[in-house]
Amino acid sequence: MTQGGAARRTVLGAAVLAATGAIATGTAGSAVAAGSGRGGAGGYRDLPVPTVIGHRGSSGYRPEHTLGSYQLALDLGADVVEQDLVPTKDGHLVCRHENEIGGTTDVADHPAFASRRTTKSVDGVSVTGWFTEDFTLAELKTLRAKERIPAVRQRNTLYDGRWAVPTFEEVLRWAEREGERRGKRIWLYVETKHPTYFRSLGLALEEPLARLLRRYGRDGRGAAVFLQSFEPSSIQRLSRLVSAPRVVLLSAANTRPWDFEVAKDPRTVADLVKPEGLKWIASFAQGIGPTLDLIVPRDADGRLGTPTTLVEDAHARSLVLHPYTARNENSFLPAEYRKGTDPAAYGDAFGAFRRYFELGIDGIFTDNPDTGLLAAEAFRPGRGVN
Repeated sequence: MTQGGAARRTVLGAAVLAATGAIATGTAGSAVAAGSGRGGAGGYRDLPVPTVIGHRGSSGYRPEHTLGSYQLALDLGADVVEQDLVPTKDGHLVCRHENEIGGTTDVADHPAFASRRTTKSVDGVSVTGWFTEDFTLAELKTLRAKERIPAVRQRNTLYDGRWAVPTFEEVLRWAEREGERRGKRIWLYVETKHPTYFRSLGLALEEPLARLLRRYGRDGRGAAVFLQSFEPSSIQRLSRLVSAPRVVLLSAANTRPWDFEVAKDPRTVADLVKPEGLKWIASFAQGIGPTLDLIVPRDADGRLGTPTTLVEDAHARSLVLHPYTARNENSFLPAEYRKGTDPAAYGDAFGAFRRYFELGIDGIFTDNPDTGLLAAEAFRPGRGVN
C-alpha cells in the first residue's frame, strides 16, 4: 500500500512547531482548505504509515474526550485524533466514550441530577449511572470532565474539572482553527457508539453526523476523517449518506456485534475476520479496527502468542488495519513487556509497538501519541528500523 507523506518531525520539533504555529504553508486560502478538509492533500492512503491515532485524544495524559486531550494529541504528533459520539436528550452529538457519564464527569456532585441516576440495559448489558440521553445539552454543559481511571492515571486527576464535555460541532470548529494555524488538514476518527440502541430511542446517530460532516466539508471521499463503528449496519448506513472513508471495528473473536444480535445474524467476529467476512466488509468499508488480540492473541499468562493471518488477509482485500489500543502502563501491556509489579508504572511500550509494527499494521490507536510517534518513526519511509 502507499506509504506517502512527508518526513515526520520529532516530538521535540512537534512541540516547538505547535507552539509557534510555524509549519510552512502555501497561500492563506490553501491553509483554510487544508484545515477544513475541503481539499488540499490526498486521502487516507497518503497518511504516514504506521499512522498514529490519538485514542480519545491523548487520554494517557489528560481526561479523555476533552478539548484539552485532543489539543495535546496534536501537539504530541498524532496523525489522527479520535472522537466517540453519543447523543443528548435534545439530539446533539457529544464526545464521550460511553453514554454513561458517572465515571467521566462530576455529575454525581450535582444534587439537582441525583434523581436521574438509573439502571438501563445498553446493548444487553445492565448499566447503572447517569446517561447522556437523559440530559439536554444545556444541562450537560454544567458538568465538568474528569479522569476515568484515576487508580492507574492519578496524575491525570490534576486536570479534573478543567474542561466541559465537547459537542462534535465544537470539535469540528476546533479542527478548522488548528488546521488554519498549522497549515495542514486535521484528521479526525469518529465513532458512532451504540447506534442500534440509540436508534431505538429515536436518537439516531448517522443522519445528524452526516449533516455535520457535510456542513464542515468532511463528507467526501478525500475528506480528512475516518468513520468507525462496532456495528457494521451503522457503517453501511453512513456509506449511503457520505463518501468519507469508513472502518468496521472488531471486538473479541467470540463476540457478536449488537446489531447482529438484534437482527438474529448468527455471525461472530471470528466469522468476520475470515476471508469471506473481510470480503463482505470491503464491499462497504475501507478498513477494519480490530482489537490487538485478533492480530496476536495472548496466552493464559498474558504473553503474545503466534500471530494470525489477519493482516495479510485484510491487505489482500485492500483493507487498512488500525488496531486498538496501545498504552504505556504495565496493566495494559503484554506480560513480556511489563517492568516491575506496579500496574500503573510504564513498561517497555516501545518493544510492544515494535512487535505490532513488524507485522505490517497500517496504524494504531494509542493513549500515548508521543510514544507511538517515536515508535512509528523507525518504520516510516526513509527511516531505518531500530
